[in-house]
Amino acid sequence: MSRRNRIVLIVMVIIGLGIFAYSLRNVALTQLLHDLLHINGWWLLIAIACMVGYLLIESRIVQVFVNDRISGFTFKDAIRIPLIEQLFNGITPFSSGGQPAQLVAMIQTGVDGGRASSVLLMKFVVYQAMIVINFLIALAIGFQYLAAKLHYLALFVVFGFLIHLVVILGLLMIMFWHSFTKRMVNLLMKPMRWFVKPERYEEWRVSLDEKIDSFYLESVRIKSQWRLMVHVALLTLAQLAVYYLIPYFIMLSLGYNHVNVLMVTALHVLIVMVISLFPIPGGAGGAEFSFEALFASYVTSRSKLVLAMILWRVITYYLGMFSGMWAMALKPDKVTEEPVKRHRFLNRTKDKQ
Repeated sequence: MSRRNRIVLIVMVIIGLGIFAYSLRNVALTQLLHDLLHINGWWLLIAIACMVGYLLIESRIVQVFVNDRISGFTFKDAIRIPLIEQLFNGITPFSSGGQPAQLVAMIQTGVDGGRASSVLLMKFVVYQAMIVINFLIALAIGFQYLAAKLHYLALFVVFGFLIHLVVILGLLMIMFWHSFTKRMVNLLMKPMRWFVKPERYEEWRVSLDEKIDSFYLESVRIKSQWRLMVHVALLTLAQLAVYYLIPYFIMLSLGYNHVNVLMVTALHVLIVMVISLFPIPGGAGGAEFSFEALFASYVTSRSKLVLAMILWRVITYYLGMFSGMWAMALKPDKVTEEPVKRHRFLNRTKDKQ
């Protein structure tokens, strides 16, 4: 981890502490301490277990993808990948550092860079698709409540959804209309020639064409392995489900036993969509404000609302980041680039032929 990244990590922790302190400005510390001491520890442990489950399921997804191609990629190697992703997502704007960090972590285990890029690409496609599906369900359940209570946040939610939708539609266009998509992208890039040097423009154009071609070739492989993709899609749905349930269990731990689990889960989906729009690493500020604004109708005590926000932020953000620091120090096992002889999901051939 570079010195610059360490500085950003420290800065984000300081900013987080500052946001917590600001949120507590109108809360009596005696009341906060009372609420903390009377929290239901079992429900809180379940909330933490949901975050742990989220990371473990993603580890399993990575392992499924890698073991489809090479042998010897252990679960210890796999668990490092999402933890390091959490760390670098948390210290970079728009979570832009997670993908490159995962690539480096996989190369450290001995996975070829091309294979690692391919695995991360497939994981990204499935993840984006499942996010869109979850978001559509959440919109159906919670958008009316959101629009009625906080119409200004509704605009952010819709905008965030459109961004994710455009991403998945762009990926689908590459998969099914490769040549047309390349021509369209090159056409859209032409105005950039007015602002950059011809050499830089040509470099960008060639690089983008190579990335589109690479994704198309990988998509051909994806389409031929539909059983594997269905398996990973189901794992991803389970992964997102346990993550989205975290605020519900936090509310149960604070004594709010009659909240609607579907509504709370749907609102958390919408919060995550809003957070993705904030350029500050981890969505700092926007995440805390969105949580308090959306759940204020459910958690009527100001002290418990702030406590719920702090617990949610610690579990979903800081836990992953600090676990990522541990993963950075964990020495990976080395894999051998030996292709698997038989794919358990696709080639269900008999042992004796």
